[in-house]
Amino acid sequence: MADEAGASELHQLADTLIAAIEKRLGGIPDAEDLEAALGAFRHGAVQFVRRYHRLQIDLEVTSLPKPVLFVANHGFGGIFDLNVMAATAALEDLKLDRPVTFLTHQLAWTLGVGPIIELLGARPASEESATEAFANGHHVMVFPGGDLDAGKSFAHRNEIVFGGRRGFARLAIEQKVPIVPIVTAGAGESVLVLTDGKPLAKALRLDKLLRIKTLPISVSLPWGVSVGFAGVAPYLPLPSKLHTTVLPAMKARRGEESTAFADRVQATMQNAMTAMTADRRPLLG
Repeated sequence: MADEAGASELHQLADTLIAAIEKRLGGIPDAEDLEAALGAFRHGAVQFVRRYHRLQIDLEVTSLPKPVLFVANHGFGGIFDLNVMAATAALEDLKLDRPVTFLTHQLAWTLGVGPIIELLGARPASEESATEAFANGHHVMVFPGGDLDAGKSFAHRNEIVFGGRRGFARLAIEQKVPIVPIVTAGAGESVLVLTDGKPLAKALRLDKLLRIKTLPISVSLPWGVSVGFAGVAPYLPLPSKLHTTVLPAMKARRGEESTAFADRVQATMQNAMTAMTADRRPLLG
């Protein structure tokens, strides 16, 4: 029955998306239809990770009456990232009473999909976007590791990689909001990443052109061996079990510098990841 329900939801998702696309191709732009299609896509994506990836969500925080800064880790990918879907599912389970603004890599706008995902609450990752969101009473979600975290190899799949990016902690201190860490394990098993491709990305000057420092070489379905393709384009993930934990809110201690606060948040997330994967079996969880 669950499989039948999942199939029905995916068919509904496809029908809604096709209807919106047909209207736009037919010269009848309809923002409401497009927003409805994107909402259906988000719902379908969340149901996909809940069922196909047997998503387990543990909530160590239950009430968030005031705005917070959610800090999450990446799994694998770029535009298509299972951890983003898993974190969205966790937000649903928290039953929040205010919107969440997702700070997203500029690459989405470079590729032309930024204006579309803005309808889902995404904004370019910047201090200005976060400040505006908090001013409007929103929660904010950030993935500090960016492509460094999303492009790590299979051997490093259970590591929280922020690459020295600590601006999120300064933002939390300045905005006087707590940080709520969200840790997801398992997405790094959905595809085989042979190497993060940092040398190749540097040689191609992608850090200058696209603000990315990795170009993962991976093996995935249906692309086979690809360089920087899976994750930017949709791929069929292996059915690895996903496990997401929402940790208790953290605040900077009296006199604590933002760098020390950031390192403490990352260490807390890494400790949670290590505990979540201590007895983990690849794919099975």
